[in-house]
Amino acid sequence: MASTSDTSPFQGFHSQEGLAALAKEQRLPRTGWQQEVDQGRALGLEAADSIRDRNISTFSRGELPHFAGINTFLKAPYLEDVHRVGHHDVAVIGVPHDSGTTYRPGTRFGPQGIRQMSALYTPYNYEMGVDLREQISLCDVGDIFTIPGSNEKSFDQISKGVAHVFASGAFPIVLGGDHSIGFPTLRGICRHLGHHKVGIIHFDRHVDTQETDLDERMHTCPWFHATNMVHAPARNLVQLGIGGWQVPRSGVKVCRERNTNVLTVTDITEMGLEAAARMAVERASDGTDCVYVSFDIDCIDAGFVPGTGWPEPGGLLPREALKLLELVVRNATVCGLEVVEVSPPYDISGITALMATRVVCDTMAHLVVSGQLPRQARPSWIQEVCAPDVGQAWR
Repeated sequence: MASTSDTSPFQGFHSQEGLAALAKEQRLPRTGWQQEVDQGRALGLEAADSIRDRNISTFSRGELPHFAGINTFLKAPYLEDVHRVGHHDVAVIGVPHDSGTTYRPGTRFGPQGIRQMSALYTPYNYEMGVDLREQISLCDVGDIFTIPGSNEKSFDQISKGVAHVFASGAFPIVLGGDHSIGFPTLRGICRHLGHHKVGIIHFDRHVDTQETDLDERMHTCPWFHATNMVHAPARNLVQLGIGGWQVPRSGVKVCRERNTNVLTVTDITEMGLEAAARMAVERASDGTDCVYVSFDIDCIDAGFVPGTGWPEPGGLLPREALKLLELVVRNATVCGLEVVEVSPPYDISGITALMATRVVCDTMAHLVVSGQLPRQARPSWIQEVCAPDVGQAWR
């Protein structure tokens, strides 16, 4: 390999210090789009002489072109060293787990599918006037190392990973994975809540409140076990979009016994989106310090999201779901988001993964508009000390 001479225009620009020096030399701001351009040119080589746009590099770096490069969510930087996650406002975490699926597997490919479709997006939303690259620092930490065939070992891995990100002060966004991960993700958050409490707003067609399914904690069971934790009272669980022919009576029985809050699609359409969202935020926030949002993609009518394990006709329309999400996120103190049950093997042209991408991007934008991101200081409900034994013992 040929050595780099001292006169090379790229000498020293492989480090953050070198990049800063480059920006200073060229009098360029070190934020947003221009920062990405600087980094792309420094790390990806100056473009060939025939290229007139000198913002283009030889090797693809950053957002453009959308069809090239390594897929992270929204082309965000991949953070290999997770010890540095607290330097970012938001961290995307993939959870490729579908061992909790009871019928149609494939959600282990959900994080890959969502990241791939997110390449279609830019970080700017015209309607909201939000540019995620300019207004927050986003990273992708890659995937949790899950253990195929073992829900419990995977749950332990998921809880540890989410707890690490949450405790750092970065806002965790989890890409599932089947919905069994709802319990370990919330358990990870509860480990750093101290004496504080969390409410749950759960978008879904199914209640997911059975104790077991096929004798294990499956994707029909997360909220039974989550609400066993003292940090997540059952009365602060609000479920939006429930209905159809896939809501088991055993789960309904648990909801009634624990006094959870269930709004069907009919309830929501009859009372109106604003009233439904207001009720959800009030119930989830009553006596709690923050709210966790769990968005199962199958809450949306199956005609719009075929790529999921348990599609159910008659769900929310996409615009209804997105409006509900807006009203919830802008009016609640949100501590994390998960988007689950995207199953690319059943998808058509990636439209289900694209919907998941929209949910994630909209959530980040609403957090910016409502002033929740970027955080000015660590929220009082995030405790540095980890309490690993917050969940009920299992077998």
